[in-house]
Amino acid sequence: MTAEPSVVEFLAVTRRFGALTAVDGISFGVRRGEFFSLLGPSGCGKTTTLRLLAGFETPDAGEVRILGRRANADRPYERPVAMVFQSYALFPHLSVERNVAFGLEERRRPRAEIRQRVGRAMELVRLDAATFARRTPAELSGGQRQRVALARALVLDPAILLLDEPLGALDLQLRREMQLELKALNRELGTTFVYVTHDQEEALTMSDRIAVMTGARIAQLGTPAEIYEAPRTAFVAQFIGTTNLLQSAAGGTGTPRALRPERVQLCPPDAAPDGLDARPGHVTDVIYLGDTLHVIVALADGTRLTAAVPNQGLLGGAPPWRIGDPLVAAWRPDDARVLES
Repeated sequence: MTAEPSVVEFLAVTRRFGALTAVDGISFGVRRGEFFSLLGPSGCGKTTTLRLLAGFETPDAGEVRILGRRANADRPYERPVAMVFQSYALFPHLSVERNVAFGLEERRRPRAEIRQRVGRAMELVRLDAATFARRTPAELSGGQRQRVALARALVLDPAILLLDEPLGALDLQLRREMQLELKALNRELGTTFVYVTHDQEEALTMSDRIAVMTGARIAQLGTPAEIYEAPRTAFVAQFIGTTNLLQSAAGGTGTPRALRPERVQLCPPDAAPDGLDARPGHVTDVIYLGDTLHVIVALADGTRLTAAVPNQGLLGGAPPWRIGDPLVAAWRPDDARVLES
């Protein structure tokens, strides 16, 4: 059985700005209906990659393909994409209804069609038309403005929706709610989402697959579980969640390994279960994080590592480990993932 072709393909794409290489020969594909995230720190090339897909930038080398055809020279309006910007880019003098309708009006669609499609788009993003249609952006909260920007893109019925850190200005609780809503929209509509973010939790929550970027290149591409459980490099291991970096040999040499804090067991001295890699040490700090405690351990060889311990209730009781307590840190050998140099 032949795999379905990608709806987006980057083939050895490079983009330079003078002496700066913003995107350096990257290649990847995005599948139809997928929620695909470009994740990385500031300056890694993720937004430039999105702009290359949108048509706001042109590759210096390589090829961008959309729905099976070369799109390097296509203008933004010639591409089957719509974009939601980080700043929302709403027109302050237009009502919510006119903001959402803007793209359809530019395409000179019939008025009856515009009314129908605007109403449907507002319904999709949970904006009651009777309440919000006549308001201006200044009369909306940040979350409501984000929904208007999303409706303005969805009303065009794009094959591919591009989102450039659209939740960055929202507070934590609203951001988490919108993450789930965006993922639900992706499933409901079957539209391909390409999402840019620097937030690891956001990418893990929403994505079918993630491309982790650093230094203008893709460090690793895979599902959230693959990226988190089996990072290829030290950068990926440290950028996605919390990790402990261990050396395979004494003296800090040898192939590094990554060990997630939740994989570390803390045991009384001389009480480590059989079959585990066990190291003696002592507690140097205990950090309360609500649902977990992070216990910082200094091993006998000088290595410091973090163990995540579930919070089983501390009110009226002592924490399970105190600073200075001797212990053994233990883990399954397979849980310490070997990293590429």
